Amino acid sequence: MNADRNYGNWQNRWLAIKSIMEETDPRHLLAAIAKILNDLKIPYLITGGMAVLIWGRPRFTADIDIAIELKISDIDKLKDALTALGKANYIDKNMMKDAIAHNGEFNFIHGESGVKVDFWVLKNEQFEMSRMERKIKKKINEQPVYFISPEDLIISKLQWRQISPSSRHMEDIESILKISGDILDKKYLNSWIEKLGLEKIVF
Repeated sequence: MNADRNYGNWQNRWLAIKSIMEETDPRHLLAAIAKILNDLKIPYLITGGMAVLIWGRPRFTADIDIAIELKISDIDKLKDALTALGKANYIDKNMMKDAIAHNGEFNFIHGESGVKVDFWVLKNEQFEMSRMERKIKKKINEQPVYFISPEDLIISKLQWRQISPSSRHMEDIESILKISGDILDKKYLNSWIEKLGLEKIVF
């Protein structure tokens, strides 16, 4: 049997698969959403698994987490811009209003890629304001994107660890310490760990 007999067909299939993989790469959606938020001048920062990719070891993440300062006057503009990103997108205006009222969360689901974006409305608390002020600009697909700082990402992971003691949070923290440990502001980190009564970590 000729092992190369169907090579041409496989090559075409692989090109199609590669194209789909590129389309569903969440970084494309991340860059597109960052552009929307930048253009609308809505303060935000990327946190969660996407931020771990920046400050720690690469790991699979299917979702995008965004902390955002959202006002009622921003809702329609943001909803319309996100809906225009593709076909069959999902976002609920009432959920957006509720998230603002209760400093909660609302979701956007990108229909073409299936990627879910969780928007977390910032609380009027000192640490929340601090991490927004310390956000760091990176470029994804040539688009400026603002990420949570590595110190604030560690603190956020420690906060989540109190709520949900998943091993993933500590694995992410260890990853950030290993990859970005040399650039961490340890004084700032220890100060907030003490203020918030969080679990102490060893550097």
